[in-house]
Amino acid sequence: MPRLRSEDAARRADPAFKKDFSEGLARGLSVLKAFDATHRRASLSEIARRVDLPRATTRRALHTLVTLGYVAMEGRQFRLAPRVLELAAAYLASDAAAATLQPACERLCREAGESATAAVLDGAFATMIARALPERLMPVGQGIGYRVPASNSALGRVLLSALPDPALAAWLDALEPVAHTPFTLLDKSRIQAAVIAVRHDGFAYVDQEAESGFRSIAVPVRRHDGAPVAALNIGARVERASAARMRDDFLPLLRREAEALGRVLI
Repeated sequence: MPRLRSEDAARRADPAFKKDFSEGLARGLSVLKAFDATHRRASLSEIARRVDLPRATTRRALHTLVTLGYVAMEGRQFRLAPRVLELAAAYLASDAAAATLQPACERLCREAGESATAAVLDGAFATMIARALPERLMPVGQGIGYRVPASNSALGRVLLSALPDPALAAWLDALEPVAHTPFTLLDKSRIQAAVIAVRHDGFAYVDQEAESGFRSIAVPVRRHDGAPVAALNIGARVERASAARMRDDFLPLLRREAEALGRVLI
């Protein structure tokens, strides 16, 4: 019997591990996630290295995914097939908030002339569930489903600010900070302070921490009962929008949309 990977061994040792957990399904999903904007096509060996799985295991996962239509094979190369969009479509169709947030992003994009995004917290990341981009921008690899680090993005800090203190402390304890730019906050105490400040200010502003040359401002979106649903932001290149413009011009637009959304979200 092959030796367990350290990741699988740790999972089995975890008290939260259940006998009904499907390692095969988990490994198949990891194979799907091996593809991204910089790895659009890959061979069996390349995918096996990326997901740290034996070639035989990876081959079985790929064969299953090809058979189901989620992965396509071109010679010795594999790529995602359009059917994977069904997975995202199912989420978007079942989540009323996502459907409501998309028109809000489009309105913000038209008025600000910059990108507008809605996101939810997904582990260490803020994952985009709605987005609108100006015509001058090409949405390469940065549409719905794109993720940004929660600790160093305006979207993420807004989402983290909604966590109760014990949950936020546990999240920070598990965080492994990564320097995305020279401006990225890496000190956990400073990240925590920035998140807590959002609770008082009602918005988050991040300048070039997640991406060089890009600044963003975000607000929370709450249901009619005050429960947090998502974060809504406007982002712009530094040469297009000053810090003052972000706060003076874009923040009121975001607050207006968030308030309107709060009256219709259930």
